[in-house]
Amino acid sequence: MGRSFRIGKIFGIPLMLDFSWLFIFIFITLTLSTDFFPNSYEGWPESYYWIVGIATSLIFFASLIAHETAHSIVSKRTGIPVISITLFLLGGVAQISRETSKPKNELIMSLAGPLCSAAIGGIFYGLKYLFDGVNVYVSALSSYLSYINLALAVFNMIPGFPMDGGRVLRAVIWMGKKDYLQATRIATTVGYAISICFIAGGVFLIFTQYIFSGLWLIFIGFFISNAARTTYQQLLMRENLKGYTAQDAISQDLPRIPRNVNLRDLIEGTFLKSSNRLYLVTDGDSVIGILTIWQIKKVPQSQWNITSVAYIMIPVEQLKTVRPADPAPSIIEKFDQGQDDIVAVLNEGKVSGIITRQGLFYFAQRLQISKG
Repeated sequence: MGRSFRIGKIFGIPLMLDFSWLFIFIFITLTLSTDFFPNSYEGWPESYYWIVGIATSLIFFASLIAHETAHSIVSKRTGIPVISITLFLLGGVAQISRETSKPKNELIMSLAGPLCSAAIGGIFYGLKYLFDGVNVYVSALSSYLSYINLALAVFNMIPGFPMDGGRVLRAVIWMGKKDYLQATRIATTVGYAISICFIAGGVFLIFTQYIFSGLWLIFIGFFISNAARTTYQQLLMRENLKGYTAQDAISQDLPRIPRNVNLRDLIEGTFLKSSNRLYLVTDGDSVIGILTIWQIKKVPQSQWNITSVAYIMIPVEQLKTVRPADPAPSIIEKFDQGQDDIVAVLNEGKVSGIITRQGLFYFAQRLQISKG
């Protein structure tokens, strides 16, 4: 997903809208208003096709929110906080702060979304017949929403981890084998197989002249493959970090620069001779902030002489923090709670070090190599 913005809250959970959602919303609205409804229901006034098309699109995406909210409610009831619900190009996703520790909870959480979609589909199926012959516009809208929600429920139950069906598969295997890592490995392998089937099916459709449908299947296949790989890598990362603390994971090679250094001196000095993208800004012996290459790029070259690093740094107070003794795997949760890839390690109110997402990943990789 790309950039997203907040549009409200639902059950206390921030509701986010990714910019990619706008493309799919426009596409579905155009398809319904200029193709599906005109071909299925002839004789409507032209404006009614657009009114019903837009209304159907909005209710469909409200159904997606309901689907993700069902996941989120179960997650919260099992003690796992939900960070946000985000609508994006491929639908919606509920971001939880951590994975559940019990297979039964994962099973219930995974089934909640598809069951919700199936229930919504059933409700609209009833509305279709209730308004059939009474109001053709409501009946048409209900007919499509019944179909699409039932299709959504079925699609999500495909065992392509980390889709809902893949998580159900993992929960069932986890219950049987009592091994979370092995269950994830098996579910991920099945997810890869499913993604290959999607990609192969997409290629076949392209060669049979169904180009758009084929490209869409290929896109979904690559999305599932990438999501499965990322999820499994994160799990391995957590496993490798077990038994280690935040103090162990501190990035040791970050250069320090005094707060009064201006950007001209920094860039013409250590900046050009170093591959570092992150600097610790100090005031005496204390770390007071961090400076990244992105802050530097925001300053016009004409102002380098008069801009100190302290002026554009990110103050320590704005960073997420952990304590030296905090378990290293818990740092991943800190990263997952927002867009920041940096946390500060605070010891008695003072910064004893910085941990970056990339640095933590490399630390976990070294641990895996050391374990053989």
